[in-house]
Amino acid sequence: KPMLPELRTDSPVGEFVRFAVLNHPQVEAAYHDWRASVSAIAPTRALPDPQITFEADITDTLMTFMPGLMFDFMTRGKRTAMAAEMTATSVVAYRTYVVTVLRVAADARKAWIELAFIDEAIRLRESSVGALEQSLEIANTDYTTGKGMGTLANQIRVTNDIAKIRTDLAILADRRTAVHTRFKSALGLAPTDRDPAWPQASLATTALPSEDELWRRALSANPELGRMRAMVDMAIASIEVARKARTPDFTIGGMSDLKAVPLMLRPTATVTLPIWKEKIAANIAAAEARRDASAARVTAEQLNIAAELAQMLYMVREADRMIAYIEQTALPNFERAIETIAAGYQSGMTSPGMIPETQLMALVMRIERVAALRERETAVTDLFLMTADIAPAGAPLIAGNLPQP
Repeated sequence: KPMLPELRTDSPVGEFVRFAVLNHPQVEAAYHDWRASVSAIAPTRALPDPQITFEADITDTLMTFMPGLMFDFMTRGKRTAMAAEMTATSVVAYRTYVVTVLRVAADARKAWIELAFIDEAIRLRESSVGALEQSLEIANTDYTTGKGMGTLANQIRVTNDIAKIRTDLAILADRRTAVHTRFKSALGLAPTDRDPAWPQASLATTALPSEDELWRRALSANPELGRMRAMVDMAIASIEVARKARTPDFTIGGMSDLKAVPLMLRPTATVTLPIWKEKIAANIAAAEARRDASAARVTAEQLNIAAELAQMLYMVREADRMIAYIEQTALPNFERAIETIAAGYQSGMTSPGMIPETQLMALVMRIERVAALRERETAVTDLFLMTADIAPAGAPLIAGNLPQP
């Protein structure tokens, strides 16, 4: 097992993902399941164990005493077919292991995104509290001195806004505690383990290849699709095993009577008679049906991938449009409005209560931008999972580009 990377608050998301893949018990369990399936290949190639036999004839005394040794012989073709089936089974276990690695990586990245979102949402609300308290101070002064357009309603409104934001901050603090627990679980750490270095990073958009390129990668490297294709190969191998049931098996051995003089040898041999054609045909038909079912599941999974790919791309485009609207239109307009209101207040034309109201609307837009960015990056993570592009460098037995399934 490789050494775990040392996590820091400024570590990139890839380091946290790599830590999760190397440390999570789900990955370890899937890895050992795969190892067990590989170790099971050799016994299918081997001949059955020999048997020690014993026979005796007893009347008043021991008349004969005949120990012996028996060997069961299975044809090479049957053992080869069974080994091929077990090899295909081990490939399925490997694909399951790959799926587990990629899912753990995706869960760790999603947990990182959620934590970054919570931290940014708290930071935005905390930054607005100071501005609102300053506006409240101005409103109180205007109301007390009778200057400008300050009213009691302005004071109450700003006070309510401050209380609402402080309540939101308390709720977000509780939510961050839950997100911390989820993040530790995604890293493979128990609640009783020492806390990791919590990441301190801002969300940013991740570039994506074209839709055609994503579809090509999904068809060639999708982990679930690769596992289902391996299951088709396993079903095909099981058909050959079922067909080999027509071949008889042999048992050869011998016994020796240690009481007889001269020494007597008794060779023995047996052969199985696969005469029940209906049973053999039924086993072959069942194996072929499993192959057809596995092939149909591959086609169905391709349809699911196409639908999920379209849904994830829609979510990415929707978030991109919302982010572009907020950054290019909404926030600049709010900034100009705040400047205009501030200038009007200095000349006595506007109420100071309009400033915190506009600031709160701008805050809502910034929070919506961060929420849209979170939704976008979550969808991008699902796209990475679909195309097997989320496996971190240095993950055990998983390269950046998976082999053709």
